[in-house]
Amino acid sequence: MTLSEKQQRFTSMIALLIQYANANGMQLTFGEAYRTPEQAALNAKKGSGITNSLHTQRLAVDFNLFIKGQYQTDSGAYLPLGEYWETLGGSWGGRFKSRPDGNHFSLEHNGIR
Repeated sequence: MTLSEKQQRFTSMIALLIQYANANGMQLTFGEAYRTPEQAALNAKKGSGITNSLHTQRLAVDFNLFIKGQYQTDSGAYLPLGEYWETLGGSWGGRFKSRPDGNHFSLEHNGIR
């Protein structure tokens, strides 16, 4: 599958995730979707990301989650979304071993999740 085909699949998956959230009493707003390679390198340097972030490939998005109008800061609040995302074939940042990142939803590419 080409990068463009993966990006198209990812976009369709994100649409399903947003619909799932809305149907289950959760509201989402976009946090970070695209990240420049320069920003990814800066984040990696300060320990808050990786140089080859899937955000640079347009295969990752960070969402802000609201439940009953309240912004959720705990990664655990994203669990139902993460589990649904995984059923679609995506990778959920809440499963990251070193630094769980519940608001991160991505599609694996070249071994990066």
